Amino acid sequence: MKLLTKSYIFVTVNLQKTYTVDEAQKKIEHYCAYQERCHKEVRNKLKEMRMIPEAVDNIMVHLIQNNYLNEERFAKAFVRGKFRIKKWGKNRLVRELKFREISKYSIDVALKEIDADAYHKTLDELTKKRIDQVKEKNSYKKKRKVADYLLYRGWESHLVYEKLNEYL
Repeated sequence: MKLLTKSYIFVTVNLQKTYTVDEAQKKIEHYCAYQERCHKEVRNKLKEMRMIPEAVDNIMVHLIQNNYLNEERFAKAFVRGKFRIKKWGKNRLVRELKFREISKYSIDVALKEIDADAYHKTLDELTKKRIDQVKEKNSYKKKRKVADYLLYRGWESHLVYEKLNEYL
């Protein structure tokens, strides 16, 4: 009985869907059409699908040639979204894009998507909001907590301390 159970478990572990190159290509086209993806995400997805390196390279070339995959477009969409929704500063945006192996050129182009006035206005709003949230009597500790919060979100230190000196 135990032997039968072990062999059954062994069989189910090894059952994993395999894809032909055409099937994988169609699946990845849909994956890329659903939302913007970076090259690293797509390559990892293909590896999860257990595709061989030659097939991965062929599919990647196909996706780039047919405009399913565009690093610059991904970087722009990423920067716009994370800035608008999560209110990340440029340092955090750059760090996250580098983690996704985006080129320096694409990062620079993407950062130009952020309007300078909107950037400063967002920092101003975040600073005011955080100052109101921090319940600390000691002004030095309060300043430190607000600064840590803004720096963690990727705002440049000189801008953070300018705002803090303005409000505290």
